[in-house]
Amino acid sequence: MDLTLAQTFLRIVQTRSFLRAAEQLHVTPTAVSARIRMLEELLGRPLFVRNKAGAVLTVAGEQFLPHATSLMQVWERARHQVAVPAGRRAVLTVGCEISLWDPLLLQWLLWMRSAAPHLAVRTEVGFPDDLLDKTASGVLDIAIVYAPQQRPNLRIELLLEEKLVMVTTSKRLRAPRLDDYVYVDWGPDFATQHGLAFPELSNAAVKVGLGPLGREYLLSAGGTGYFRLDVVRDHLENGRLRRVPDMPEFLYPAYAAYADSADAKIVNPALAGLRKVARPTQAIAKRNRRAS
Repeated sequence: MDLTLAQTFLRIVQTRSFLRAAEQLHVTPTAVSARIRMLEELLGRPLFVRNKAGAVLTVAGEQFLPHATSLMQVWERARHQVAVPAGRRAVLTVGCEISLWDPLLLQWLLWMRSAAPHLAVRTEVGFPDDLLDKTASGVLDIAIVYAPQQRPNLRIELLLEEKLVMVTTSKRLRAPRLDDYVYVDWGPDFATQHGLAFPELSNAAVKVGLGPLGREYLLSAGGTGYFRLDVVRDHLENGRLRRVPDMPEFLYPAYAAYADSADAKIVNPALAGLRKVARPTQAIAKRNRRAS
């Protein structure tokens, strides 16, 4: 099947409109309609119902959607692997969950630059389910995620046992107040545990979905919130932030997921680097546990 047909199908699904899909693909609406007719003839089933609301998938369209997505992902993977930059032997693709990239991904990239210069590196930051889907389909070599669900043909390895701690800019180390609390969305598990521990803070005035953004807001505007210990450690040491005593801590581990069929020559150096950069954090965490 022509990849252009699958691309056009996915663009209509994304925009819910033949017209908007044509605009984004820089072709005429007639060309888009012709491609979908050709695809429907190949599959022997109608894929869309067009009405005033736009283009809606039929049952057959819903069934074809994951196959079209996988087809384009495999093509992207093949394109990246063939286009190996000069002086490199292969391309390594790694995806990292939005809340985990800082500082882990940067430290790993620096390690790879010196320890595995034969590999070209491609990285992306995204949501866990999407990253795991891409890893399972071979588009990504490794996904770095929090609390991944086990999937067939995927191996899961614990990288670090991070924890979320309550910090504040205030010199008065007291229980958090609603008027200066910054709620960072660390995922559904955290939301459940946080809701049980602090039901009165469930409706904070400031809520952010990105840890680094919440941290920088806290440092600039002041307040209290939960953050990964590793990313606020320097601020705790220089006094810009303080730990709030006697507050619960929440586990926030990071895992590496990769396919059983992954190329060991590509994946193994990357995993070695991830273990290496995660090790200092683990060592500090163990020392802190012994001290407490």
